[in-house]
This record gives sequence, structure tokens and C-alpha cells, in this order.
Amino acid sequence: MVLLVLFALVLLIGIGFLWAAQEMIFKGRWAYFIFFLATYLPFYITSLSVIHLASRSPDLVGIFQVIKEVTLLIALLSFLFYQKNLKDYPLRFQATDWMILAFLSLTFLYLLLPLGGASFVNKALYFKAILMPMVVYFLGRNTRFSGQELKRIFVIIFVIGIGAFGLNLIESFILNSHLQQFTGYALYNLVINDIEPSGNFGLTWTFETQAMGMRLASFFSDPLEMASSVLMGFAAGLIWYLTSKKAYHWFYLLIMACSLGSLIFSASRAAFGAFFIMIFFLALVFGLYRLIAAGALALVSFVIYVLFFASTEFFYFVVDTITFQNTSSIGHVIEWVLALDSMFANPLGIGLATSGNAGSVNTDLRVGGENQFLIYGVQLGWIGMLLYIFILFSGIILSLRVFYRTDDIMEARLAFVAAAVKVGLLLPLFTANAELYTYVSWLTWWMMGYSVNAYSRLVIHERKLSLS
Repeated sequence: MVLLVLFALVLLIGIGFLWAAQEMIFKGRWAYFIFFLATYLPFYITSLSVIHLASRSPDLVGIFQVIKEVTLLIALLSFLFYQKNLKDYPLRFQATDWMILAFLSLTFLYLLLPLGGASFVNKALYFKAILMPMVVYFLGRNTRFSGQELKRIFVIIFVIGIGAFGLNLIESFILNSHLQQFTGYALYNLVINDIEPSGNFGLTWTFETQAMGMRLASFFSDPLEMASSVLMGFAAGLIWYLTSKKAYHWFYLLIMACSLGSLIFSASRAAFGAFFIMIFFLALVFGLYRLIAAGALALVSFVIYVLFFASTEFFYFVVDTITFQNTSSIGHVIEWVLALDSMFANPLGIGLATSGNAGSVNTDLRVGGENQFLIYGVQLGWIGMLLYIFILFSGIILSLRVFYRTDDIMEARLAFVAAAVKVGLLLPLFTANAELYTYVSWLTWWMMGYSVNAYSRLVIHERKLSLS
């Protein structure tokens, strides 16, 4: 039975990879890498865990670990090969492009400089982790899909959203256990990542609340990744609800309900906060003041529930969270203080692979690690952190401009999701190394790149109209 599961999983991933590879290599459809990654990345760690559990082979796990990078490499080489006149490639850079180029140049410089105690191999691995989302952005920046192809991306997001919630229901009401307790997650972490099992469920502390309740992750790597990822499902469901015929509204309401349900199962405070930030942002974009009122009403209802109806345990959990007396909250604050102390002492940074939770960061060298902005600040200094912040805000602004100005409804939907999710992720970025959540991170970077491409075309078209 175990071997059958291994064979089926390997076969499915292999078929998906080979399909994408042949489309890119033989047909020049290099942009099709995004379809494979969008379906593989949500299951990435779960797949590796099952493969390791069934085979006990680190080498086989290693092959499937690099599939996502190999896919990007093939896409990049295919782009270069099929670019007919590479010397005539139009360099119409926007502000986001320039800042990404500056950020990568700074990171590459820090790779070469003898700065920090990390080995060159660990620095190179960390540089790769920073480079990959930017490669995804670059490929998105040069992608032009038909409406039908863009629709496929949304279909994948919808299926992932519904599937995640469906599995949450099975975990909660049928298994009464985390899926990860059956997939070999703890063994994979121990053997491959050298992480000892922890917590009352034998996984990691991330999988439980302070009151020892379950925090579910569905097929994602952990509850925090699922919580951040379902924000994308909710934003996609909402924009399709607002821009589709009423006959299909029920389906998009289902998508939003499933996304919200998974958010509840994850019990992530940062993601809950991010959800309300995203709702407020969406309401401002559309002028939906009733939505703001509904959000305010929901917040008041929550406060009333906590004050008068919640259990004593839950009451103190909320109070301790707000006053930063909760163990997890205190841990965040300590990490922030350590990171800021390092940044003030070393304003130009202390080198790559010295902060964060990536596998290439040596525990003995780690300074801070639970704030994506400060993680870059510790390693690359204030300049690196500010460049990263400017990249995010510049991309959000350009995506919004596309949403407001384009006549292509599919591009408008994509740009909207890119802007909404990047805004929604701002809060999780304060409490986690959220760029490691490859599904939501890479897909939104691709969307942002696609949106900047659309913005460039809009600018050129508008200039031609003004001259005619």
C-alpha cells in the first residue's frame, strides 16, 4: 500500500513536470511553468514527506526538492532560446523593475563579500532563495497570456482553496488529527532538515494553539503557510464575484467561504489581521463602504463575544495576544528587538544567511528571524530592507493602475489579486519569514510581474493615443 502511494505520487508529479517541460522545450511555451508550479507548490512539503516515508531515500527526496528550481531554469532557458531577436529586446523598465535590479545587485554583492560567519555554500543557497521569486517575477514580467490561459490560473487557485478546506473538514471531524501525522512530516523534518519533533502532536509547535488545540494546515507545509495562501483564494473569489454574472455568484461565494473556513482552522492571528487589512483595502479600491461597515460590525461582534460569551481560556488568549504577553507574541517581540539591535549596530548588515528560518541559516549565527523586513535588514542593512519595501509598494501601486485603466477584464482581475494579496501579506511579513511560503509568494510575484508588463503596454498605448 505504501509503495502504491509512493508510485502514484511520483507518477503524478512526474507527469505534471514532463508536461510543463515539453511545452516549454518543444513548443516554446516557457510561460507554462506557472501552471505546474501553481499545482505542485501547495503540496510541496507533503509530497516530500510522503516520498521520504515510503522510500526512506534522501536522494529521491533531493530530486523532488529541486524540481521547482529546475522548472524555473528550463523556463528561463526556453525564454532565451525562443527570443528571436534578443539583442533587440525592449528594455522598458518601470520603477519596480529598477528596484528589483538594485535589490538583486546588492544581494549578489553581499554573496561575494567576505562578510559574516556563514560559509559561501550557505550564502549561495540563501542567495538562491532570494533569487527564485525574482526569476518568477521576471518570467511573469515577460508573459502575455490569452484570457483562457489566465482563467486556468484562477481555476487552479479555486481548486486549491476548495480542496484545502475540504481536507480541513476531514482532519477536524473525521480524523481528529493533522494530516501531517500520517504523511511522515516529523520524520522528514528530523532526517532531512535536522529538526526534532516538538509540541503535543509530535510535529512542531506551529501546529497547536497555546491552549493545546489543533491548528490545521491541510496539505500545506504548516498552518501559517495555509493561512497566508488562502488570502489569495479569497481575493480571487471576491474579484470574480464582483465582475461576473449573478448566475455564478454562488460559486465565488463558496470559494470565499472555503478560504475563510481554512483561515479559521489555521488559527493564525497574523493572518486574521491580514484578512481584515485586505478587506479594508478592497473596500477602498471599490468604494464598498458597506463592506467596511460589515467589517466593523464583525469586529464589534468579536469583541462582544470575547467579553461576554467566550471561555476564560480564549478570553485570556486574546488579551495576552493584544498586550504581547502571549508566549508566541513575546517571542516575536524578542526576535524583532534582536534584529533591530543588530541593524543599529551594523547599518550595512552582517551578511547573507545570518537571519531567518531558511534551511541555509546556521542556528548559531541566526539573528532575528520572525519578520521578513527585519530579516533582510539584518543581512543587507537598512538599504536592503528599504529596497524590499519599495519593491512591494511600487508593485502594488502599478498593479492597481492596471486594474483601474485596462480594458482587459482578465488582466484586471489578475492585477487586482496581485495588489490585494501583497497588501494582505504585509502583516504576516511582520511575524514570519513569509517569502518561504512558495505557493502564495511565487504566484503573487508572478502576478505582479504580469501586471507590470500590462502597465508597460498601457503606457505605450496611451502615449501613442496622445501623439495621434
